[in-house]
Amino acid sequence: MEFLSQMWSLLGLLTILQNVLPTQLLSLLHSLWQSLQDSLTPYSYFDVPEFLGSAAVEPNALYRHVQLYLHRSLLLSSPSPPRLTLSLPRSVTGSSVGASAAAPPSVSLSPNHSVPDAFNGHRAVWTHHADTLQDSLEERRSFSLRLPKRHAAAVLPAYLAHLAAAADNLERSSRARRLHTNAASPRGSASWSSVPFCHPSTFDTLALDPDLKARLLADLTSFAEGREFYRRTGRPWKRGYLLHGPPGSGKSSLIAAMANHLRYDVFDLELTRVTTNADLRALLIQTTNRSLIVIEDIDCSLHLTGDRGLSSNNMRRHNKRRRAADDSSDSDDDDVIGGADGRRGKVTLSGLLNFTDGLWSCCGEERVIVFTTNHVDGIDPALLRPGRMDVHVRLGPCGAHAMRELVERYVGAVSDQDEMMLDAAEGCIRDGAEMTPAEVGEVLLRNRDEPETAVTELASELKARVSAADELQWEDSAAELSDESPRKKGRKGFAGWEGKVRILGRLRSLTKSESGRRGV
Repeated sequence: MEFLSQMWSLLGLLTILQNVLPTQLLSLLHSLWQSLQDSLTPYSYFDVPEFLGSAAVEPNALYRHVQLYLHRSLLLSSPSPPRLTLSLPRSVTGSSVGASAAAPPSVSLSPNHSVPDAFNGHRAVWTHHADTLQDSLEERRSFSLRLPKRHAAAVLPAYLAHLAAAADNLERSSRARRLHTNAASPRGSASWSSVPFCHPSTFDTLALDPDLKARLLADLTSFAEGREFYRRTGRPWKRGYLLHGPPGSGKSSLIAAMANHLRYDVFDLELTRVTTNADLRALLIQTTNRSLIVIEDIDCSLHLTGDRGLSSNNMRRHNKRRRAADDSSDSDDDDVIGGADGRRGKVTLSGLLNFTDGLWSCCGEERVIVFTTNHVDGIDPALLRPGRMDVHVRLGPCGAHAMRELVERYVGAVSDQDEMMLDAAEGCIRDGAEMTPAEVGEVLLRNRDEPETAVTELASELKARVSAADELQWEDSAAELSDESPRKKGRKGFAGWEGKVRILGRLRSLTKSESGRRGV
């Protein structure tokens, strides 16, 4: 009891001194006391406030990094976490029940609680502080880091770099992503509009050749982790892909899978809505880092074959038509290239080349540019070269492995009898039957509740396409046989007859293969 009475007396004396002594003297005494504590303690302390300066206006990026790092690396992985604060944004609570259930609450360290961490054999302790301002309901939040004083100078830079990298990875994987598109707008006001990007396609759901899928995943991962490589080699941190193949081969689904794998925003650039090269540059500048820029159906958006393949007469006629178009235009822009729909645009091949590989393409980092086309031969070689389209990916008809993968995904496991039908379908594919993944998926989709019907209809469709391909070959061969024009003859007198002999041999082989399939 005597000890308690002495403590109460000391507290009363301190209260009286706090009311009597000047504020400047109290601040000096407090500073002396803190200095004494700092000289005696074996630890160094580092404060990370939420805002910079006394105005509390500019956010502190390091505070955000610490908050993300503690959320993933320490609070959720610790076997016995300290007191945590759970919160759910108002926008989530006001939405539907399913959406609120799918969005987990955010977790943070409660005020005035600590959590330990270890780095390179050293122990660090993070403490969350939240002080209420006098005569205000606002709080001033901060984190404090405690490190061993002897090793603080050597450990702190490496530890902060480790923390920033972990926070960066977490922010990339957890942030909401957007799908942007450029709107048709007057000159000088090119801009993007966006919606949430929620496409479900991933590399796990794609029906691709396993080797092609592995190469794409390795290339994308190497690109995303190549910051130091691109800086060391002096190359812009960007990558160009060309996806070409028939309609329905999965080009758009592959783009969505690439965006989901990289966790990038998607910018879908519609070239027919861009009026000038200046607007094209303005749109490029507005794209963010870690973005995937998509230009679909590039052969239909602009005429991109250039003038290199034209003869002298055709060149003169082409230049004459272009000068006439320039004279009829109200603008003085040069190198006008027409759109696919017959209208005259003002975006040039040169402007598009600078967009993909010029100086303006280096105004950001970690960008992937994806072009798609159904006819790769309609694109100028200058746009196809490495540096602009680094990786060329041909997506053709559905192969045997992709077909089996789609069947398993759409209708699940099949019976032994259906397995025989799948073997027959694979034989049809080897014999030349072609169906795109979209066509295979449609057959399976409309019969997804009846696996036997789905597999049977798919095999029948492939067999019908084999017969159609054989008939087409017969017609082509018969047309070659009946063509007696001098153009079909070789330079030597009997070259035409030798060609007919080769055609007859091919027809005989086709007859044998057809008879074998029919059981003759």
